[in-house]
Amino acid sequence: MTHHRLAFGGDYNPEQWPEAVWHEDVRLMREAGVTMVSVGIFSWALLEPAPGTYDFGWLDRVIDLLHENGIAVDLGTPTVVPPKWFYTAHPDALPVTADGTRLAFGSRGAICHSNQAYRDAAARITEQLARRYGRHEAVALWHVHNEYGVPVSACYCESCAAHFRRWLTAEYGTVDSVNHVWGTAFWGQRYASFEEIDPPRTTPTVGNPAQQLDYKRFADATLRENFLRERDILHRLAPGIPVTTNFMTALSQCDSIDYWAWGREVDLVTNDHYLITDGRRTQVNLAMAADLTRSVAGGAPWLLLEHSTSGVNWQPRNPAKAPGEMARNSLAHVARGSEGAMFFQWRQSRRGAEKFHSSMLPHGGTDTKVWREVCELGAWIGELAPLKGTRTVADAAVLWDWHSWWAQNLAWRPSEDHDARERADTFYEAMYDRHLTVDFAHPEADLSAYPLVVVPALYLATEAAALNVREYVENGGTLVVSYFSGIVDEHDAVHEGPYPGAFRDVLGLTVEEFSPLLAGETVSLAGPEGARLTGDVWTEFVVPRGAEPVWSYEDGLAAGRPAVTRHTYGQGTAWYVSTRLSATGLDPVLAAAAADAGIVPRPELPRDVELVTRTGETGTYLFAINHTGDEAKVPLPAPGTELLTGHPATGAVAVPAGAVRVVRLDV
Repeated sequence: MTHHRLAFGGDYNPEQWPEAVWHEDVRLMREAGVTMVSVGIFSWALLEPAPGTYDFGWLDRVIDLLHENGIAVDLGTPTVVPPKWFYTAHPDALPVTADGTRLAFGSRGAICHSNQAYRDAAARITEQLARRYGRHEAVALWHVHNEYGVPVSACYCESCAAHFRRWLTAEYGTVDSVNHVWGTAFWGQRYASFEEIDPPRTTPTVGNPAQQLDYKRFADATLRENFLRERDILHRLAPGIPVTTNFMTALSQCDSIDYWAWGREVDLVTNDHYLITDGRRTQVNLAMAADLTRSVAGGAPWLLLEHSTSGVNWQPRNPAKAPGEMARNSLAHVARGSEGAMFFQWRQSRRGAEKFHSSMLPHGGTDTKVWREVCELGAWIGELAPLKGTRTVADAAVLWDWHSWWAQNLAWRPSEDHDARERADTFYEAMYDRHLTVDFAHPEADLSAYPLVVVPALYLATEAAALNVREYVENGGTLVVSYFSGIVDEHDAVHEGPYPGAFRDVLGLTVEEFSPLLAGETVSLAGPEGARLTGDVWTEFVVPRGAEPVWSYEDGLAAGRPAVTRHTYGQGTAWYVSTRLSATGLDPVLAAAAADAGIVPRPELPRDVELVTRTGETGTYLFAINHTGDEAKVPLPAPGTELLTGHPATGAVAVPAGAVRVVRLDV
């Protein structure tokens, strides 16, 4: 994005409204401080009402109107919603489930991404849009497709079967190699040729886990192939305009996309995030998703392309946001690297599946809480323009890998109660409560910048990842590893030797046997100076091989054995947690590891008061975000100016209940 402003706006769907409404929309956008809107994402049927027949007149008028009023356009390729005429001509482009059911037209994203007719039609409409608008001054960003992987990430039809065989041939070369990495000698599953291999469709009992894992990789790669084809058309015909697609990095929202791979392919990482109102502290999930998105962007600024002004309409219960919560959510994303705050959507729909989803301009119009808060937030986003291009400063890293998540979620693991997402959420929450800002890192990435690295759930670890982690600790890093990590390689084959295969040397221990607990069972842990912790779900028979016990099991089958250990390895230390601890239970472990890492504790602050720093050429900015019901006094490392109020700030800044303060520090 070339303009100097932070992005503020939302999805704009003018085709849902009479043209007379458009001028009122633009007038209100200017009143609210809107700088950019997303257009055309679901408009294929209007733009190409019949095969090869195009109608761009209405879109010309919309884009020109926005441009005349100083509002930039994030222009979508509408390839998430092929028209009905396309499916009438190509019914085989509808996806097939693993049990053989072909899904029907009438929703969105009902696509077999291996279908050649779909691929060609998507390329044609993308080329038409690029030729017509590729040099229009209003277009600041191209928005390919919409939320890849949701709601359909994999199809199991015959087109996909043929495509999967081609993918396997490119990956492995010979069918003998496939047989080896899939372990087809087990249960007599050996294949004589690639032509015998099908997608992992529904079977009488559990199918081959390595085949299922590879199919997840194949499905992700197939989606990415289609994105790349559209992206490359746009790069060729609309040079200089960045191309993106909206991610859904939150672990609560999409589990089928390898965002490490996708982050390398977009010109600007963008994300959609919606609060999951399941009784959890929603701001922790928000912070985690923002940190993960920034990490997928390699630490560079990114953009929140969708979130909600208030309630959504697709959860079982959809509460409204409290007064001030919309701004607090939005600015929390900005604190963690977003170059603005965009919403779904501008004007609340009167018809369709999302008519009760909140918007910037609600059904109630401008005499509403939401509208007043939208206008206030728009003014604040304008005041924060100086921090554009700055980067968020992290204190520690969490290792995360989508391939490992996919593998761990396959069937027949030691306990269905062990969940990789739950461990990632809980470890992140414990770090959040210590007021640590977290980067996420691929297990094979350079970790040297981080004094502390946490591994909450890395069931699958390659040899390269194992070497990377060992070298990190050997060179002085501090590592914390949770149970059931380092168990298998990239093909879901157990590493040779005792558990935890990939990490046993750096942790200085072996595990004789897993001993998962039954539902409702807990174990007690005894630690330094009589400290007690409680674990559930999982225990192990840990044998120290150089590691020192710090907490030990007091009861259960593992009674008397180490539960939490610390190992000096080279110049660093490695901690191991062999049971499931809550975020509160993890705190003393993380406190000890942080002390090993030399991390200076943050000032005493109330729980749910965030401190996040962005820094760059224009200065250093401290965000203080108060999610509590009481005013918080936040100590400042240096004097400065509070940007949202214009007041000087010295010593400490007072952050009212539910409010945000952004201090530009004089450093």
